[in-house]
Amino acid sequence: MKELFPKQKEARNFFVNRLQRGRCTIDTSDVGTGKTVVAASIIKTLDCPVAVICPKAVIPSWERELKEMGIAEEYAHKLATDRNMTDIKAMPADEIASVLGVSKDDEIFTGAMNALAELGQRRQKRRSRKITISRKALDDDDMDLAGTKFNVLNHVLVPHQELVPVEEEEEQLAPWGLLTTDEETGETRLAKELLPKVLITDPVVQVIKETTERAHDAASSEDEEHVPLPAGWLADRVLKVVRQSPSAGVSVAYRLIVEGS
Repeated sequence: MKELFPKQKEARNFFVNRLQRGRCTIDTSDVGTGKTVVAASIIKTLDCPVAVICPKAVIPSWERELKEMGIAEEYAHKLATDRNMTDIKAMPADEIASVLGVSKDDEIFTGAMNALAELGQRRQKRRSRKITISRKALDDDDMDLAGTKFNVLNHVLVPHQELVPVEEEEEQLAPWGLLTTDEETGETRLAKELLPKVLITDPVVQVIKETTERAHDAASSEDEEHVPLPAGWLADRVLKVVRQSPSAGVSVAYRLIVEGS
């Protein structure tokens, strides 16, 4: 069996711990650090049905790593080849068994069906929790590895930034005189489109997005009546930027979050 480097073992143990607690996770390690090797080791450790979804070009790499870990890979790519997950979940049981080349009484078929059923249930119940670049998105018991996750908001050159609550937008933007009359409805509205723009893909915006969604996920798990964030909730929100300077003091600016140019 292939031997992992110390850092790879550390990563493997970290992810296994989370998965065994029913959590979801994502490995954002740099290219060349051995993410495929670590994933193969996780599969070997957990010994459970796994679906590997990857570009065709890297299938040989996955097969090689799985073999070196002592994992039978002959079933790993049969379902996913030329299919997305929606297509796979729509397949009749007889067709799945046929593609896998096993009978419906086989434990391989049972494991595949259980994995697909569990995936569907998890997506219906709640949004997946993820480990990303946001330090705040990590649990307290995950902090041993938190130092390896970079949060752009912690950088000395990045000013403090936060979302303006929707109900406070008009008040905070009042000094800029953005209230105008809508030509179609005749009603007064806030012309936020006149603000400087920042893309929703901006690293800072993404950190704020992930932190906010994690807080809502936690609230949803504690309160069944909690209203989840709607799709596209971050678009057209106002971002407050606070810059502190030893010579100029504090300055405040506002940006409008947009999905494209």
